Amino acid sequence: MESTIIQLTAARGPVECMWVVAKVLKELLKELGTNAIRYEIVQKQNGIENGTVQSVILRLEGNQVKKVVAQWKGTICWIGKSTYRKHHKRKNWYIACLELETTRVVAWNEREVTFQATRSSGPGGQHVNKVSSAVRATHGPTGIQVLASDSRSQHQNKKIALERLRNKVQCYLSEQLESSLQTQWKNQIDLQRGNPVKTFTGGDFKCKKTNKSFKQQRAKLKRDLRNEF
Repeated sequence: MESTIIQLTAARGPVECMWVVAKVLKELLKELGTNAIRYEIVQKQNGIENGTVQSVILRLEGNQVKKVVAQWKGTICWIGKSTYRKHHKRKNWYIACLELETTRVVAWNEREVTFQATRSSGPGGQHVNKVSSAVRATHGPTGIQVLASDSRSQHQNKKIALERLRNKVQCYLSEQLESSLQTQWKNQIDLQRGNPVKTFTGGDFKCKKTNKSFKQQRAKLKRDLRNEF
């Protein structure tokens, strides 16, 4: 099972680019469904007009994730006349689909926790010296550890340690994800225009198929050669 986190962003583009993000999001979700890829919208920032999106971040999971993301990752272009500024001359509007670098997302699972009994430290008399009532809990995937010695009961300390560890791991995972999402602010200024991986055209937002044939290029080359002689 493959997983990743991607972002669709209008960067610092105008409202037309935000409209394109909303349209591209719909097209992308259709393709995710076709390829049985599960998705979760992690963060969404709406644009300045109804129906527009400034930025959206999605977590993807499925067997075809890498293949699908490879087809969308990069600059995406829409060719069309602005519906927000009718007299605007610009026709090419660009957004970006970016794959965010993230640490491996680890789900909390109690089965991945190991416990070790240890002697408590500090005041407590003979009980502290002779009975291993404290419990150290370790979360295998992250290596995070906690020690609980609040109770004289090892069973009770185990429950306390498990709860503390769960809170600590969840906090750690949230911090890691938040750190990953901070890259979106860098992405807002790194949008590269030109050489789009996908091009959509018109008000009906049709995907323009890329002509992979070199027939036109060869014909042009022949004409250029004839013109030289």
